[in-house]
Amino acid sequence: MAPEERPLFLLATTNPGKVRELLPILAEAPCRWVTLADLGITASVAETGQSCAENALLKARTYCRMTGLPTLADDSGLEVDALGGAPGAQAKVYAGENATDPQRIAFLLQKLEGVPWEKRSARFRSVIALAFPDGRTYTVEGTVEGLIAFAPQGSGGFGYDPIFYLPDKGKTVAQLSLEEKNALSHRGKAARQAVALLKELLGTGKT
Repeated sequence: MAPEERPLFLLATTNPGKVRELLPILAEAPCRWVTLADLGITASVAETGQSCAENALLKARTYCRMTGLPTLADDSGLEVDALGGAPGAQAKVYAGENATDPQRIAFLLQKLEGVPWEKRSARFRSVIALAFPDGRTYTVEGTVEGLIAFAPQGSGGFGYDPIFYLPDKGKTVAQLSLEEKNALSHRGKAARQAVALLKELLGTGKT
């Protein structure tokens, strides 16, 4: 299929960091991608779901209806075992609706004050949802295990990346290159599953 003949899909995120991470992986799918910014859409979707899957589906369905395009959206959460799995899907608003990344990090570290290294286990979870104009939806999921560091390290990535420590790498996610992060991150894993799903759906004409 010639590139210009490939179906057009919407990558629905208002986060430029996610666009930067996802597009290189999604480019492997047999479709063309536009972003919300490309379409001049600035409207955000209230993430009222109780899980990453609910939020991802909510965003994918909403932007699909808004644009008429098949849409991919993701939602990610941070599950800290010492906090009973919190903040989970509420990671973005855990420190308040308008908190900045440094404020979110500081709030989480305060919650973990006094918790020893061996009890700071956590995981990032990403769910990617696909919504089609005919009402069909699909979800895929990726996770990565790590520990919450005692202080931020590194300037790459976004969100909680500077305090999510990867024992196998000996560094935080914020200290990885984009290529390294995409190879092992929760979002990278979910995106590769989404590409495989798209190849299956588009390869069999189920669009």
